[in-house]
Amino acid sequence: MFLPLQWAQARSLAGMRPSLEKYALSEAEFDLLATLRNAEVPHTLTPSQLLARMVLTSGGLSKVMAQLETRGLIRRLQSAQDLRIKPVQLSAAGRALIETAMVETVAATRAWLRATLRPEALGQLTTLLAKLAESGADEKKSA
Repeated sequence: MFLPLQWAQARSLAGMRPSLEKYALSEAEFDLLATLRNAEVPHTLTPSQLLARMVLTSGGLSKVMAQLETRGLIRRLQSAQDLRIKPVQLSAAGRALIETAMVETVAATRAWLRATLRPEALGQLTTLLAKLAESGADEKKSA
């Protein structure tokens, strides 16, 4: 079962790559921007919260944040409560970019899935993946 999941992820990423290249985003940069986009307004998370929601090391996260900050796609803020914490916020430019890139990447993934699976199978897959995602969210809450 593990190999088919890996293959599906690789195929999905391959379909997204043209859009990522168009917007000069790496997969990690796209993931970070999308994670901030999905956070509650004002689209701000601490680095620890980002690490919990992404598959990156702390060093990898620091590198990606530096690249995105240089491009003006995120801002590093100063926490009023703890000066050691520098929350990460999606900038207006970052939000505009990720909104556009997500429309294209979601469309590419949707087209691939619809071309590959019948509607019933797609519904089953959606249900099963939602259960897996919920399970992962429950594990992170208890950790």
